[in-house]
Amino acid sequence: MKQLSNDEVSTLCRELAYLLHAGMGNADALTLMADDGGKHRALLEGMAQAADDGASLSEAFDRAGVFPAYAARLLKVGDLSGRTEETLNALADYYQGRERLGRQLRTSLLYPVILLLIMLVVIVVLLVYVLPIFDRVYAQFGVTLTGVAGALLKFGNVLGKIMPVLCIVLGVLVLGCLLLAVSDKVRAKAVSLWRRTRGDKGVSRRVNDARFAMALSMGLHSGMPIEEALTLSGEILEEVPSAKGRVDACLKEIENDVPLAKALENADLLPKAECRLLAAGLRSGVGDAAMEQITARMSERSEAAIHEKVSRVEPTLVIIASLLVGMILLSVMLPLMNIMSAIG
Repeated sequence: MKQLSNDEVSTLCRELAYLLHAGMGNADALTLMADDGGKHRALLEGMAQAADDGASLSEAFDRAGVFPAYAARLLKVGDLSGRTEETLNALADYYQGRERLGRQLRTSLLYPVILLLIMLVVIVVLLVYVLPIFDRVYAQFGVTLTGVAGALLKFGNVLGKIMPVLCIVLGVLVLGCLLLAVSDKVRAKAVSLWRRTRGDKGVSRRVNDARFAMALSMGLHSGMPIEEALTLSGEILEEVPSAKGRVDACLKEIENDVPLAKALENADLLPKAECRLLAAGLRSGVGDAAMEQITARMSERSEAAIHEKVSRVEPTLVIIASLLVGMILLSVMLPLMNIMSAIG
């Protein structure tokens, strides 16, 4: 079955949260949502049946097989902590933000990518077709292209010889992009590979830490033992081995009677400033409130980091492409200007 989109997950979680807030049970709420009809009727009926059979809401989400793993795992924390409704609202907000971010990414990257492709075509045409023409013109004046222009001419000759191979490579890349766009299985494998290799670095690291903080906040707010809250929070990062390793390191620190804030700092799960805030909150008896504040701040920072990365893409691509074209044109035109000056 096809995975639900971020917008669909957000809508279903929000509607379910409203019905639970009205005092309905999980099975009744899911049944009512199914009775409303729509394209998710069969999905909701299956989830309602699972809830009738005694499954928790997180288990119903997991068995459905169409929800993101993060949603089911965070909902499990919410079920065990008695904060199911709050978790559903948090998931609705989270996936609504992901949907909004996805639209921004598509609109922000579409123009630069198209521009980059056009500039690459222009560069290839200049190297393969235009430079040889200038070389023949210079040859009539007894001049040969040297330096940068000469190197570019040789590079253009090589490109011309391997043009069929380049076309095949470009076709494979386009086909790969199409598969990622239309195939859930291919996209899932690509995302899984990314998470195993690069899923705990840069911006991804900030997103992972914010996810972990949200789950830990729910656990602490419910009064769970620290070890249990950490274990459940670690399940959120199950698909990122290095991040899960940091959670395991934190659990070992806790077993050695290291205070929670210090253990989180030593395991590099939270920034030092946030750990100090948590330590102060725990000393004053408001650790859960401090953790909620930390979660909000880390979520904001992770979103800001993503937006910052995206905002750099377009000007970077434009600058690189412009410099390449400018370098090619200058390397060709400067010798021509010298020749014209000598003739004049």
